[in-house]
Amino acid sequence: MQTLGLSASTPLTESRWRALLWPTIRNEGDFDYITAQGLWIGFIVAALTLAGSAFNGSFVWGALETAFFFFAGVGVRQRSRAAAIAAFCSYLLSALVLQRYTGNGFGIVRIIFLALLFANIRGNWLSARWALKQQSSVTPIRLNQTLGDKLSDQLPIFLWPKVKVIFYLLASLEIGLLLCIPFRHAYEVTGTSHSSRQRLPTREYGAAWR
Repeated sequence: MQTLGLSASTPLTESRWRALLWPTIRNEGDFDYITAQGLWIGFIVAALTLAGSAFNGSFVWGALETAFFFFAGVGVRQRSRAAAIAAFCSYLLSALVLQRYTGNGFGIVRIIFLALLFANIRGNWLSARWALKQQSSVTPIRLNQTLGDKLSDQLPIFLWPKVKVIFYLLASLEIGLLLCIPFRHAYEVTGTSHSSRQRLPTREYGAAWR
C-alpha cells in the first residue's frame, strides 16, 4: 500500500482486479492508485518490448519502442491523457499490423495489455474529472522511503518535465511509422509485380496482362 502512495486513511473502494481493468475514483486513495497503476503497466510493456526486440535482433527499433512505453508510463503517472492515448494507439496499431501480415496480432497476452492500456485512458480521464470536481489540481502526497516509492512517486515528478517533448516526438514517430507500414507494403508489392511484368517477353507479358 505504501509503495503505491496510499495510506490507511485513504483506502481503495474496489477490488484490485476491478481497479486494474475498470477503474473508478471515489477518494484520494483511488486517485493516486490509478495513476500509479498506469506507471507500472507502462513499465511492464516497456520491459516486454525490450525483451522481444533483443530476441528478434531489432535493437534500434526495440530501444525506441522501449523508451516510448517507459516514458508513456511516466506520463500517465503525471496524469497525461495524451501519454495514455498514445500508448494504447501504438499498441493497438502494432497488433493490427501483426495480424495483417502474420495472423498472430491478437494473442491472449496482447489482448490483456490492450485492456490494461485502455484502462489507463479511462483512469486518467476519471482522474482529471475527479480533480476538477474537487476543485483541486494538487497531487496527493508522494512517499520517498522505499525503492518502489522512488520509482512510482519521485521518478515521474523529476523525469516527466525533462522527457515530455522527447516522448511526443517518439509518439509521432511510432504511430506514424505504424500507419505507413500497410502503404509501404502495398507499394513494394505493386513495384515487384510491375518489375516482373517488365522482364517478361512480349507474348508472356500479354498473357499475364490478360
